[in-house]
Amino acid sequence: MTPEERVLSLGLQIPAASAPAGLYAPAVRSGSLLYVSGQLPMVNGQLLRTGHCGAGLSTEECAALARQCSLNALGAVRGELGSLDRVVRAVRVAGYVASAAGFVDHPLVINGASQVLIDVFGEAGRHARVALGVAELPRGAPVEVEYLFEVA
Repeated sequence: MTPEERVLSLGLQIPAASAPAGLYAPAVRSGSLLYVSGQLPMVNGQLLRTGHCGAGLSTEECAALARQCSLNALGAVRGELGSLDRVVRAVRVAGYVASAAGFVDHPLVINGASQVLIDVFGEAGRHARVALGVAELPRGAPVEVEYLFEVA
């Protein structure tokens, strides 16, 4: 099954790539690598939640927000390549979690982003990763995730 077929079978809603909020491109291709800029948990131009994981937002809620980041990233990939079927593999994910003092479940939050890639690309979606806690993120977002893909 191709990635595009998996998206359909899973019933995933992948949005169109959003316009950048600054002086950057949503995705940049260099040779066989596609870098996708940091994605926030946005739907229809609106941030789904604000705040800090561990302070009013549970690990599970933040993982769901990270999942939306991956869906948005797939929209940027599709916008750049025309089809997810051109992705050879996910190479790396960097997840940033706005964290309350003492919050240490960053990997569990970013699992929400990683699971989408595995669901869509199978084993080719398994990637290297970093999950970091930060004080603040743009627009007050609880999570931001950036991506690196190998593409054909």
